[in-house]
Amino acid sequence: MPIDDYDDDAGGGKDADLGSARRFQDFDCPDCNANNPYDDGIGDGEEIRCYYCGQEYRVTVTDSGRLKLKAI
Repeated sequence: MPIDDYDDDAGGGKDADLGSARRFQDFDCPDCNANNPYDDGIGDGEEIRCYYCGQEYRVTVTDSGRLKLKAI
């Protein structure tokens, strides 16, 4: 099966090539599972807040372009 360059789940997409410079338009809160859209996007080193439960997180984007959130 060929790899679709626009499919985020395929592992070979353009977002994966950005690594830690990748920006995300939304995230699912680890505490309450609510989806939180961010118009400006979120990236590595930023602090964000869940719109529903109010928990704050520090954003880390790995070298492979994956989003990790740590409660602060």
